[in-house]
Amino acid sequence: MAEHHTGPAEVGAAMDYKEHERTYSAFLGAAKYGTLFLVALLLGMTAGFFTGAGLLGGFVVLLIVFIAGIVLLR
Repeated sequence: MAEHHTGPAEVGAAMDYKEHERTYSAFLGAAKYGTLFLVALLLGMTAGFFTGAGLLGGFVVLLIVFIAGIVLLR
């Protein structure tokens, strides 16, 4: 059945905190820029579907919002 351990809880390899920080930083960057892209996509779709901008105008709005967001989020 269940074994009862009296030793230390951590019996595996030591934590690599530098790798942990690098992975967490990459996750935060992906979340930040992924959210920015989705917001830019929604604004581009809104401009394309509900105004007279059309497909090309919606794409231009997407690019402008995405590039402006990248500059502002740095």
